[in-house]
Formats: sequence, structure tokens, C-alpha cells
Amino acid sequence: MPLRANLPSVVRILLPVLIFQSILGLAIKYRHSSLSSEVLVAWLFFLPSHSLRYPWTILTATLVENNLVSLGLATLTIFYGGRYLERAWTSVEFAKFLLVISLIPNIICCGALLSLFALTGNPQWTNTIIHGTLSIQVSFLVAFSQLIPTHTVTIFKGIISVRVTRLPILHVLGVTLLVMTPLLSLASFFIDVTGFLTSWTYLRFYKEAFPDLQTSQSSLRGDASDTFAFAGFFPDPVKPLIATISNKLFDFLVILRICTPFSAADVSASNGELFMQRGTPGSARAEAERRRALALKALDQRLHAATANHAKTSNSFSSIPDGPSMQVHSQSAGLELERLRGDTSCSPKGTPDEERMAP
Repeated sequence: MPLRANLPSVVRILLPVLIFQSILGLAIKYRHSSLSSEVLVAWLFFLPSHSLRYPWTILTATLVENNLVSLGLATLTIFYGGRYLERAWTSVEFAKFLLVISLIPNIICCGALLSLFALTGNPQWTNTIIHGTLSIQVSFLVAFSQLIPTHTVTIFKGIISVRVTRLPILHVLGVTLLVMTPLLSLASFFIDVTGFLTSWTYLRFYKEAFPDLQTSQSSLRGDASDTFAFAGFFPDPVKPLIATISNKLFDFLVILRICTPFSAADVSASNGELFMQRGTPGSARAEAERRRALALKALDQRLHAATANHAKTSNSFSSIPDGPSMQVHSQSAGLELERLRGDTSCSPKGTPDEERMAP
């Protein structure tokens, strides 16, 4: 009962569906371990050759794993990552995100396999199974890169330290290496890469967000912040090249009216000056972490800029005359001397301030 109460509604649905479908698929394949086993589970896994007969698998196959190791990893991903994101975005926004990152990668992967079949004539491409939570895993990492871009993951007691923004590329690299082994098929590579690109595109340009209530904007779409630029996922040596290529591609998409360029207000809001997502207290915490990181970055830049003017500022302060201060001290000393003498009148040559102070 406490576990159920701690799980948001969408995650509470995803976990049983994932476990049930995966165990069912494993049981069927174990019982019918023959050459036609793939056809036997065509209503559960997504096969391009059977996609018209079982159209629902284009969505449900994302929540099917074919071994216990990947099932355990998928369960942990949805339990921890899904719970965090759903609380940060609200259940409706999280469900939209899951729908996008499940449908689009599967459709693109199916199209790629059908294209390979058309080019080679090999029916193996149309019988390649499309399934698994790889698109969800890499998409969650992209979402974490948006919410907590300056956080660092440390493992092995600090021996290995990786920034969150590097995790999506490392995930794609790891899947690419595993595709070269019998562990993963080429479909896994297509799903992982398209999941990475789809999730970033959706969060960058289309996901609806809400500004601070003190602003006049009703809503914002996408995230125009500098920390969530596409080049930010890559190491520093290749960032300029990636930024140039992505900017050229974006300009081309703007010409085709597929994407809309961000305004200065959108960039300012996404950089944390006005932006505030609407949601549960978890949303406020996530956005507070994001805005704090951006504020620290801006403060660090200002401190570096102020270092050059520090000596000049110190000299200007040291050159300020201390005449008024000495005058005040002399006036106070004169008044104290008058009190000691018992004379409450002011001398004719006294200053106007002294005349006002005399009774």
C-alpha cells in the first residue's frame, strides 16, 4: 500500500503492463522454441511484415522485453525515472511524452527496415522484431539533461564522474557497440537514435510549458535555453562542428516552416529569468534546481567580468576625500566642549547646523 501511494498514476500503469507483457512473451517463446516462434508472438512484438494485421503492437511493443536482464533494467528505469518526470511535469504531460517517444521511433524504425528490404530483397528485414524500452531509456536521459543540466553522476567512489548532459550520447554509443554483437539487432540502433532525436525535438520545440504567473505570457512551447542546445550533448572538442551543422539544419527547417525560430522573450524565459513550470511540488523543485544552476552560471560569468575592473574600483574608492567626515567630527567635538563649559548658546561664527541644534 505505501508503494502504491508513492507511485504516480501513469507509472502505476506502466510497470504492471511492462512486467505482464514481457513475462508473457518469454513464456510463449520458451514453450514454442521453434523457427516460427517470432510469428507466434507477432500480436505482442512489432513485426513490419505483420504490422497491418496487428496495428496495436506499434505502441505496445515498447513495453515488451525479451530477457530478464533487460526487463529488470526497464523496470528500474520506469520506476525511478518515470516517477521523477511525472512528478516534475504532471501526469498528462508525461503521458504525452511517452506517446511521442514510443510511436515515432517505432514508425521510423519500421520504415527503415522496409527500405532495407526494398533495397536488398532480403525478407529478414521485414521479420526483424521491434520492441523494448530503449527509446524510453534514452528519452528519459534527454529529459534529465533538460531539468538538471549541471548535475553530475559519480560512480565507483568518484573514480568515474559524468555530467548528465553526456549520458544520452553515451547511451547511444553503448547501444551502437552492442548492435555489433549478437545481443542486439539493427532495429535497436534505429530505435535508440530516433528516440534520442525525437525526445530532444519534442522537448526543444513542442512541449508546452507555463511561465511564472507574474508574467503576461499564457504559455510557452519548447525550451530555447542555451543549456539545452543540441550541441550541449557532445564533448567540447566537437561542439562547434555540431553547433554549425545543427544551426544550418534548423535554418533549413525554418525555411520549410517545420520549425519556428525562438523570439528573444522565449530565450529569456527558458534561460530561467521568467520560466516556471506548472505542476506538483516536485515540479517546483526540479525547476528550482534548473534555475539555480543557470543563475550560478550567470553569476560566475559576471564575477569573471568584474575581476578586470576590481583594481580600478579600489583606486576610485581610495581617492574619495574625507573632508565631510572630519567636519562632522570637529562639529561634534565643538558641541561637546560647549556642554562641558555649560554654555548652551551658539557662537556668532557657528555653522548653520550648530545654530539649529542650539535651543
